[in-house]
Amino acid sequence: MFSSNVFANEEDVQKKIQEYESKISELHGQANTLSQQVAIINSNIKLSELRIETIGVAIDKLEKEIGDLLGEIDRLQDLLIRRLELVLHRIPTSYKRYATSEQYESTVLGAILFSNNFSDVVTRLKYINKVEREDAELYKQLQLTQNNFGERKETREKKKIQQETLKKQLEDEKKKLDQQKIAKQALLTQTKNSEANYQQLLANARAELLAIKGIISGGGKEVEAGDVDKGSRIGSVIEGNSCNSSGTHLHFMVTKKGDSNALNPFNFLKGVSSKNCSAYSCDSGDQDAFNPSGSWDWPVDPTIILAQGFGNTWAVRNTWVRQIYSSHNGIDITGSSNTVKAVQAGKLYRGYYPGGCRLQYVKLVHKDSDYETYYLHVNY
Repeated sequence: MFSSNVFANEEDVQKKIQEYESKISELHGQANTLSQQVAIINSNIKLSELRIETIGVAIDKLEKEIGDLLGEIDRLQDLLIRRLELVLHRIPTSYKRYATSEQYESTVLGAILFSNNFSDVVTRLKYINKVEREDAELYKQLQLTQNNFGERKETREKKKIQQETLKKQLEDEKKKLDQQKIAKQALLTQTKNSEANYQQLLANARAELLAIKGIISGGGKEVEAGDVDKGSRIGSVIEGNSCNSSGTHLHFMVTKKGDSNALNPFNFLKGVSSKNCSAYSCDSGDQDAFNPSGSWDWPVDPTIILAQGFGNTWAVRNTWVRQIYSSHNGIDITGSSNTVKAVQAGKLYRGYYPGGCRLQYVKLVHKDSDYETYYLHVNY
């Protein structure tokens, strides 16, 4: 359970949240340094911790309100049953007295005929009116109890929905907090807490992005290697670090001839056995989308391991790479072997991008279609 006394003043809580959000926005506008990046992560951690605490307090408050409503519903249900039983008991009596207006008139007439004197008549009529008033009040109380019972049940259901929504938000915020802590540790490990190493990391990522854009814009140095069939070996993934790559992986891209805009590879590749490791762990539940829906074979043999997906990826949202790009223009994968294969038949080109280092790739111009595929960080 969360302690509500920590946040006795909700205005103060919202003020703190706004302060952290403003600080994060300000830090994003500053020079890109390791200390600034760590400060952003630390501020996000504090912000998530604050949100987790406030959401927890709200959940506890709803839990108490739901419990109170349940007690009220049980009390009203008992009262409703008792009043309903009383109504059901009185209905036959009332019906026997006067089920219709004619019977009512005969009842009044009977009160007059069978009374000994005028005073007795008045007494009998007063009794009839009293019974009528009591019946009317009983029906009114029954209707009121029914309405209250229904309102309490409806309110309780609404609060339960609110509580489930908050619980989902709480789990999402806890995941985000875990991601931020892991991202911070990964950054410090990767850079060895060195500003020089961090700047080199950024420089390598910028160079890779520049090279990739240059390659799909036709700026690579390419040599035609002839026609290949679907499934033919066209290269092998370079193991370990290579030009603009910090580890073994194939960067796979799809474009249309004459268009340098990258397309989502999952729209072309077919379903396959896979392991999605695109978030802070392979089973964290918030990995990039892995939803192949096409007919192409994969460029590496399964099981496919996804290191980063396409578009607005987990890495873009949660790590330092957001400083370099806002959308990933391909997918980063490995397979059961380093052999790279043609996903379709076509004409093969072997190339590299000239720059600070030699980023090697192969390009396949597909036969009988307008598509081209690129395979980066490979030997040929």
